[in-house]
Amino acid sequence: MDSEELKIATERLKNFSQKKEFLIAIDSDGCVFDSMNPKQIVAFHPKIMEFYELWGIESYLREVAEFVNLFSRTRGCNRFIALRHIYRFLGERPEVKEAMMEQGIPLPDTTMLDTYVEEYKDISLGNPTLEEYVQKKAKSSLESSLSQLLAWSKAVNLTIANKINNIPPFDYVRESLSLASQRADLVVVSQTPYEALDREWRQHNLDSYVTAIAGQEMGKKEEHIRIAAQKRYPSNKILMIGDAPGDKRAADANEALFYPIIPGRETESWKRLAKEGLLKFFKGTFAGDYQEAILVEFNQALPSKPPWQEPGYSHQVSYKEREPLRKAMYERFDPQGRLLVMEGE
Repeated sequence: MDSEELKIATERLKNFSQKKEFLIAIDSDGCVFDSMNPKQIVAFHPKIMEFYELWGIESYLREVAEFVNLFSRTRGCNRFIALRHIYRFLGERPEVKEAMMEQGIPLPDTTMLDTYVEEYKDISLGNPTLEEYVQKKAKSSLESSLSQLLAWSKAVNLTIANKINNIPPFDYVRESLSLASQRADLVVVSQTPYEALDREWRQHNLDSYVTAIAGQEMGKKEEHIRIAAQKRYPSNKILMIGDAPGDKRAADANEALFYPIIPGRETESWKRLAKEGLLKFFKGTFAGDYQEAILVEFNQALPSKPPWQEPGYSHQVSYKEREPLRKAMYERFDPQGRLLVMEGE
């Protein structure tokens, strides 16, 4: 995608015009499309091991990265913030330190990753600002580390574009968007790069339901909502639909309502939205008991405490618990890809 297309998309968000009474913001990865699992398991995590030579601790890295990106309250966070969580968890685990010491594997130095995140977290974390930061640090001792980080991020995007294709939306998504668009203006808000969002929504003919698509290059989700709303919609007439706690925070930052697509129960969640949630939203009865009840279900699905901190934890048992999911992702999206399968019970 060239810069002109991104510029046009950015202007479309900035010039978002109200046509209907309500505004609904919708996340994409893991929410509309069942793409979180393959993108993380087949692209993000192996590229970390490839670029930073961490294949020797594959089982630990996958376990930690899956917890951070898929099965915890940090699900859906920005890729650079996720890297910080992953390295922190790995560095805190004695058994990981021991395994790395035995194999002579060092954890990557996160100094420049940390510096980049802190400097740009209030602007936008993504390849465009990282490229800008690399240029700022050109010819310094820090350039190599930043360039490697940027190369990793670009390789992730390329792998996703080449391998993670044609994933259909969850059941009841199309029905929900059709119903929602009758009375609400719709906007996609995501930390996925715009190019991937645009491709996926067009590929499945969902783009006709939305006024604008906002990706990571256009800021945070809460900013996307604020730009689209521009104080024109009362807060009780703004709804955020998402599958991660960060989506709830984006809604809260705009005093908007939140409907969760519960991980592992996505089809059920979309069906409930189509059959009752949207009706309650449009009638003004969504807030209160109804929203609180589904938020309880959502919070229970995403723990904050990792399995390796639980009593009776076994790394082998924990790793093998997710093996059917990993195998399914590789069989479908990367049959020749490298994946550790543990032997034994």
